[in-house]
Amino acid sequence: MDNEELGRRLRARRALLGRTVASVAEEAGLSVPYIANLENGRGNPTLSALDRLAGALGTQLMIDLGDPPTSPAPPPSLIAFSRSRAFRREVARLDGVTGQQLLDALAGACRALGREDLEERNWQRLLDALTLVAAHP
Repeated sequence: MDNEELGRRLRARRALLGRTVASVAEEAGLSVPYIANLENGRGNPTLSALDRLAGALGTQLMIDLGDPPTSPAPPPSLIAFSRSRAFRREVARLDGVTGQQLLDALAGACRALGREDLEERNWQRLLDALTLVAAHP
């Protein structure tokens, strides 16, 4: 949430309760200008100040760091390679490794190399390298 959205939420909550900035400031132990600045989308409040404001507004501070970022879709050539006999054979040989895990590892290696896509022979080379590493921890 950005500062402007935070300010809108603080002001809306205070208005809903019929409170003045001064009464909220006093209860939260913060200054009137500090709260006014926050309500106007300015300032950089500490977690402690937000927690005290939440308490003064009859609510509680909740922090949600959000969902982890999702990985981009695997390249089309990797999807095609994952349907090959060689890929399925390696998945079967690797104990405890799923096809999806192997697909994700190959896609991650491709991204780490700064490449968008690879030819089938290079997918095979990466698969061989990953299976060697997996087989000899």
